[in-house]
Amino acid sequence: MSKYIIPGVLLLIVWSCGKPLPTLDGLDEASWKSDKYGCLNQRSTFMISLITQKSKLKSLTEDDIIDLLGRPDQNELYTRNQKFYRYFLEPGASCENAIPNPKRLIIRFNAIGLAKEVSVE
Repeated sequence: MSKYIIPGVLLLIVWSCGKPLPTLDGLDEASWKSDKYGCLNQRSTFMISLITQKSKLKSLTEDDIIDLLGRPDQNELYTRNQKFYRYFLEPGASCENAIPNPKRLIIRFNAIGLAKEVSVE
């Protein structure tokens, strides 16, 4: 019986050591997630807040980013298993009110799935 208790306790300790998701001040998650491709032009109101707090997104996992910001509008698998997630901050090409060269939040993940670079372009 004790041979099952010790691994169970160790598993519980490891599982409970995860860090909580950061909170992004000035970001309304519901508005952000409901504005796919930036078509409703709500995400643009959060641009300054994201730029000043982009360091909070670094070192988060892909799952953490999805929990925080929702599924990306675009994603790209790049060389050496790098990934790029793109979130439109202004109306993108999929929108009726699209603008040329809309601003996007771009998150680059390394091969082990951690956010290594966050930029607004």
